[in-house]
Amino acid sequence: MTTTTTPRTSPAAPPKPRAINLARTTATAARVLRQLRHDPRTIALMILIPCVMLLLLRYVFDGSPRTFDSIGASLLGVFPLITMFLVTSIATLRERTSGTLERLLAMPLGKADLIAGYALAFGAIAIVQSVLATGLAVWALGLDVTGSAWLLLLVALLDALLGTALGLFVSAFASSEFQAVQFMPAVIFPQLLLCGLFTPRSAMHPVLEGISDVLPMSYAVDGMNEVLKHTDITAAFVRDALIVAACALLVLTLGAATLRRRTA
Repeated sequence: MTTTTTPRTSPAAPPKPRAINLARTTATAARVLRQLRHDPRTIALMILIPCVMLLLLRYVFDGSPRTFDSIGASLLGVFPLITMFLVTSIATLRERTSGTLERLLAMPLGKADLIAGYALAFGAIAIVQSVLATGLAVWALGLDVTGSAWLLLLVALLDALLGTALGLFVSAFASSEFQAVQFMPAVIFPQLLLCGLFTPRSAMHPVLEGISDVLPMSYAVDGMNEVLKHTDITAAFVRDALIVAACALLVLTLGAATLRRRTA
């Protein structure tokens, strides 16, 4: 008489949660903020550099305050975007290369929770950065805007969040901090040249104008210019703000899709 034994199978791994969980997201954000608290140079870079650049710009055009008024609002959105992109991409890459993300992905923690937690942490710093930069430009440096300063703050915050999202996304494609910095010429500089900061987009070559129409920084600059010229909220301003916000959300979604374990 023979007996058959059923082969033992290892218990299945618990399924990864798919929906965003507020507790997991805030816990992730709190962990990132605790780590940043021990890196004062990074905090100073994110918060103070846009203010320093605006201060420098104001006195570069000391003899031509109208020039500062014409481009200061646009750069109030560009500087936070660039700063948050650079710092977020490097900080997130450190998490990847140190194995922190690898360990977190082995836990019952959803990718959406992870990416939302990072966005929430860096977004909190972006709020502080945008408030300081906008306050400095409007009330200390005398930036003359026709519209409300609160609208400037809103666009500056959306731009900083877009920079955060782009930084989270490109960090997946870099294997070193040097490579993360190399993404700036590829991702940021073309947008900077084509956003309408140096010349109206309508005056560009038709091909370049068409490319600029799909770049989010173009709408960030357009939104700032709407506040610069109009006292009320215009339909164009609402459109520009919604496009920048939608681009940030889209890039965050793509960033969640790039989260992969590097080992089996």
